[in-house]
Amino acid sequence: MKPNKKHKDSVFSTLFNNPDTLRELYSAIEGITIPPDMPIGINTLTDVLIKEKINDLSFTIDNRLVVLIEHQSTISENLPLRLLEYIGKIYGKIVSSKRRYHSKLVKIPRPEFIVLYNGNDPFSDYKKLHLSDAFMDVQGLKLSESDKLPLELIAHVYNINQGHNPEILKKSITLDSYSHLISKIWEYRNSGLILEEALELAIKYCVENNILRDFLKKHGSEVYSMLYDEYRIEDEIAVIKEEVREERDRTIAKNALAEGYAPESVQRITGLSLEEIAKL
Repeated sequence: MKPNKKHKDSVFSTLFNNPDTLRELYSAIEGITIPPDMPIGINTLTDVLIKEKINDLSFTIDNRLVVLIEHQSTISENLPLRLLEYIGKIYGKIVSSKRRYHSKLVKIPRPEFIVLYNGNDPFSDYKKLHLSDAFMDVQGLKLSESDKLPLELIAHVYNINQGHNPEILKKSITLDSYSHLISKIWEYRNSGLILEEALELAIKYCVENNILRDFLKKHGSEVYSMLYDEYRIEDEIAVIKEEVREERDRTIAKNALAEGYAPESVQRITGLSLEEIAKL
């Protein structure tokens, strides 16, 4: 298989970009049942110029609830800020500019923010991320610190890797199958296989074991291209992070040596080898 350089979507967004799978996914996460006749309206943001999705999934349920779901292989503490940007744009789509200036209150769907994590690093089953954690200290600029926050956004993060949140996965066949696919990719990659081999073997395994078989057989090359793009970017980010970490450790080591710390102490602090410390 060869990656299609023109592909801009993700496997996750493609799998769940229809009302039935969204109904299944949301019902599994919330532990409720969304009736099949309840309308689901998809309003995922797209850049019209390059035809690329801006957020992963957003949809309304019965025009009363608007749900944003982001799929992440790494968790950023800045996710609430990004979700705040997305929800503003989505409300702009839902409510016309003319209605926004009406004197009478315009009712809008209540928002809900969900993040699904399936990266390779250990992560808890569930975690909340608060926008307010990013707010700067305003002590001395306000008369009262007891006021309620004028703005808050809470993102609910769920680990969907195999072995985590089984009660959610067993209620959504699509999500569980997707989790199996990603699990096999990580398994092959952690065994030392290059990205291309890991993707091909993972897709082959899933087809042979009836995991997303129809989807993979129908969209095989597109799925490979989407996964290739996603994990190639992850590799590049990992390399950058490692380079930054190594440069940080060398800086700490130089400062510690200049202050008279013994090489063995510097090694414990930074994790650098004694050979590397000797060069410094």
